[in-house]
Amino acid sequence: MTATAPATRPAKPHFSSGPCAKRPGWTLNALDDALTGRSHRSKPGLAKLREAIDLTRAVLGIPDTHRIAITPGSDTGAVEMAMWSLLGPRGVDVAAWESFGQDWVTDAIKQLKLSDCRSFVAPYGELPDLGQWDPQRDIVFTWNGTTSGVRVPNGDWIPDDRAGLTICDATSAAFAMDLPWDKLDVTTWSWQKILGGEGAHGIIVMGPRAIERLESYDPAWPMPKLFRMKQGGKVNESFFQGSTINTPSLLAVEDAIDGLRWAQSIGGLPELIRRCEANAACIAEWVARNPWCGFLAERPEIRSPSSICLKIVDPALASDTELQARTAASIVTFLDQEGIAFDIGAYRTAPPGFRFWAGATVETTDLAAALEWLTFAYRQIAGGKETE
Repeated sequence: MTATAPATRPAKPHFSSGPCAKRPGWTLNALDDALTGRSHRSKPGLAKLREAIDLTRAVLGIPDTHRIAITPGSDTGAVEMAMWSLLGPRGVDVAAWESFGQDWVTDAIKQLKLSDCRSFVAPYGELPDLGQWDPQRDIVFTWNGTTSGVRVPNGDWIPDDRAGLTICDATSAAFAMDLPWDKLDVTTWSWQKILGGEGAHGIIVMGPRAIERLESYDPAWPMPKLFRMKQGGKVNESFFQGSTINTPSLLAVEDAIDGLRWAQSIGGLPELIRRCEANAACIAEWVARNPWCGFLAERPEIRSPSSICLKIVDPALASDTELQARTAASIVTFLDQEGIAFDIGAYRTAPPGFRFWAGATVETTDLAAALEWLTFAYRQIAGGKETE
């Protein structure tokens, strides 16, 4: 079947879910002030690291009761730093509904070998019943499932009088959603998500209850240097003042500062959230006009506004997973080769389909243009018909 290609092309075809699109107007000149060739432990180096931490607190409204540090190993390093340092004295529950949550289940059960560990697992597109969690126990969970497009709708299920710690992987939620800091004892993310920063570095935010656990508990297992947040049995305060455990990239730090300054300049967290939600609304409107495609997360209240996962629901293909996978792969390749949309294939362990990053650095006009090309590609490759 032939069809006319859309007249409008995205100005920026970058829809990768990490590293994500750079902020609007970004050029390499944004890194001109990077402290290259200098030590991260020099006074200017520490000042840059502290600026990144201070801007993070300001943009997100993180209370002064919570400490912030830059970690090695991206979000993965930050989550595992928390797990290795804090888990053990209480039973642990791990909630998972996508690939990274499954990684934390593996860490808890197979690597740390916790003797009292439960897992609550839901398939892609669903959310497990978080009411199963016993607040007397610690819990590890993702706020937003980057590879499934499923998020926790709110923090109402976390009681204020909990005894256990909440350890939240928020890598694709921070700067896209309003996080309840009083309910999150540990929160982690990476720079390469909502603000389009560079990879390799993570952020860890620790509330008072997490700091108390850190100082009162010594794990039985060996602690790698990259995870050590204590000195002499007390929290290493310099770590939360910019003195990183290992050498950070000051180019990446400068890029993070640039993204945070941009966030401030456009109105801070409320505007970042508005931009994400506008992108999500754009995709919802397109899905309503294209019955061959649907959200992987079918329930709107758990649907992510940042990492949006789509599946082919055309009845002609719905019963044939292999055909769905071939069709989706062909569409992804076509749109990539046309320079319309880069890196929109579903995550490798997720059901076949498409994944669009719709974070704050993505312009809604670019997203709308790419989606019309997605319709065109489907009609060309699968013979589908758009329903107006």
